[in-house]
Amino acid sequence: MLPSSFKTLLLALAGALAGVSATAQNQTVTTQQQETAQKVAQGGVALGDLSPNAPTSYTVKRGDTLWGISGLFLTSPWRWPELWGMNLNEIRNPHRIYPGQVLYLDIKDGLARLRTGQAAAQDGSADMETVRVSPRTRYETLGDAAIPTINTNVIEPFLTEPVVVDEQGLTLAPRIVAAAQEGRVLLSRGDRAYARGQSGSPLMEEAGKSREYRVFRNATPLKDPGSGEILGYEAQYVGKASLARPEGTQTTTDADGKSQTAIIPATIDIVGAKEEMRVGDRLLPEPEREFNTYTPHAPAANSTGRVVSVYGSAVANAAQNQVVAINRGTRDGMERGHVMAILKDGARLIDKTDPARAQLKLPDERNGLLMVFRTFERVSYALVLDIKDGVRVGDRLVSPR
Repeated sequence: MLPSSFKTLLLALAGALAGVSATAQNQTVTTQQQETAQKVAQGGVALGDLSPNAPTSYTVKRGDTLWGISGLFLTSPWRWPELWGMNLNEIRNPHRIYPGQVLYLDIKDGLARLRTGQAAAQDGSADMETVRVSPRTRYETLGDAAIPTINTNVIEPFLTEPVVVDEQGLTLAPRIVAAAQEGRVLLSRGDRAYARGQSGSPLMEEAGKSREYRVFRNATPLKDPGSGEILGYEAQYVGKASLARPEGTQTTTDADGKSQTAIIPATIDIVGAKEEMRVGDRLLPEPEREFNTYTPHAPAANSTGRVVSVYGSAVANAAQNQVVAINRGTRDGMERGHVMAILKDGARLIDKTDPARAQLKLPDERNGLLMVFRTFERVSYALVLDIKDGVRVGDRLVSPR
């Protein structure tokens, strides 16, 4: 018999795991995506929507992504709900596809469906075999081995690094005022420093709130390529600090009996450094850790936008797996997982075959795809997923449909 306290612990753990699983499924599958999958599940995918080189079967491997597998079977990887809907009965949640599973492509009556399990026999019936089973021990790790939608390790550094603030966002934030070591100008991991909040709002330790801070510098304006309007200010991430002692005051009495009050700045320890920090750098509270999942899907059909900047790079063009800022945010309906097509402006030239030398404007062509993974009110950050030529500031974005 297990002790009652141990039983209670097991039940609590099981409930917590079940809650995490349910939450993950609810957060990653929207109503619209379920409706799309249900619609496809009733029939199938038209053969014209299949990739020309779609395999008849595919074994899921460790390191695969849903984006990559979707691209194997469909012409547009972001149309993952249709891939899911090709076999809604067996693939109830597309985020629960595991290495070792075999996906089979069935084509019948001009429609395609995807399924898991054994391949169908030539006569349409499934081969059956007798399997002898015996008792055995089975175990698995608590870590989720399901393949991810995309390679999230590419964007993990950007989930906390860039921050978009308004004009006063960093000006009103606490600031580093001095280094603990006399004469020290630059700070790095392991150093101690002192910081202050704004007048009337000292840097204090608050119950229930994190003592960890991110350190930022240089709020660079992000301008709309079309209108020139400032959409926000991008702060440069330089490191992390931990609050060791809160800010306070000290009152002393001089020789004339007059009392004087001096401010004692808060003490901070530098616990992480992307680059060296200095006096004047600003502190923002460390946000709570988010366990995000990204489900690529198309926004509204009339969604448009422009590339504002290439993050953390001095080069003019962004390549695959680089991050760009775009001039659309939550105010415009942008959300995590939205996929946008990148357009390359067609060149303007003179028709040399025309005696009148007419001016020509070549059609705009799709240059690649990007996916939004972090949103602010008027700006979003997006990962370049596919690209033929470099992404430039000012490039136009449209819905991929």
